[in-house]
Amino acid sequence: MHHQWPVEHIGKEAHPEQAPGAAAGDREMAGEGLRLGEGVLAIGQSEGHRLERRLDDVGARRPGGEPVDDRFGIGIIVRGALACIARGIAVLVEKPVADTLAEALRLADAVERSGVPVLVGHHRRHSAAMAAAREAIDSGVLGRLVAVQGSALFHKPASYFDEAPWRREKGSGPILNNLVHEMDNLRMLAGEIDEVQAMASNARRGHPVEDTVSISLRFANGALGSFMLSDVAASTRSWEQTAGENAAYARDETEACYLVSGDRGSLAVPTLRLQTARGPEASWFEPMRDQRLGARLSDPLQRQLEHFASVIRREQAPLVGVRDATRSLQATLAVAESAARGCPMRCDKMAA
Repeated sequence: MHHQWPVEHIGKEAHPEQAPGAAAGDREMAGEGLRLGEGVLAIGQSEGHRLERRLDDVGARRPGGEPVDDRFGIGIIVRGALACIARGIAVLVEKPVADTLAEALRLADAVERSGVPVLVGHHRRHSAAMAAAREAIDSGVLGRLVAVQGSALFHKPASYFDEAPWRREKGSGPILNNLVHEMDNLRMLAGEIDEVQAMASNARRGHPVEDTVSISLRFANGALGSFMLSDVAASTRSWEQTAGENAAYARDETEACYLVSGDRGSLAVPTLRLQTARGPEASWFEPMRDQRLGARLSDPLQRQLEHFASVIRREQAPLVGVRDATRSLQATLAVAESAARGCPMRCDKMAA
């Protein structure tokens, strides 16, 4: 089954007042955004020489070595990235990289053949809370991972659909609009996802597309997971509302949207509440040690752009490369396929 990715969130990675592609204090990355519909192509500016081009002009006229932040619709991300790679231009592309696995793998192959760095804009990978959670899990403090619970429960108001009626139709919906963020977060916290099984419902809104999804997951390390996704649930248990990284969303500092549990302890994210066994063996008859890990709230978009500047200078490898991001796309498409077919789907069996 082919899934056409919507373009509604493309370009929204950058704050409107901040030039995408511009890292604060970095003249090499002082960028200027060119808004095209709901997408943005941001082209680097070196020593005051302003360069703004539409995508077709980039391949024909851009001098080599200038960075490109490609935030057009999903369908042409691969074409734009390939044009830049052919000219040795480092690229920051929007997630989910491509609208098909075949296109994502095509881009991954091109990156590996050329050696030109391509960073994928999974900006939550740059979140201080996610980094602290990953560090704690890697330390072994939770023991062997057993279970992961997650949610993206939020309520999109009626105006959201009224201003863009296509959001009610097939090809939109929370699976294709929102889930790739969550699959990437779950992979960062608990490792690769082997298998998913999903049920979807449109019972509340009655639109042709789903409004609520229940997902079961099997991770490669043996842990199991469950995830609830809904854009009609009046709840704050979503990353946007719990993390506090985007001021556009009302924040609930008391809630978490993920719970990662091992046989020695559990970690709630993004609150970073850590509960661990006091003795040599965990027991529900014994109280657990309770603490909160520290993580300084910072803007992951700014951190991502600063990282991109280092990628351009070849000082760092991309934190999220194309092949890595393709695995998050693969898991998301597996959820969509499972919900459509009503059966489990192995992520590695998704046809390219």
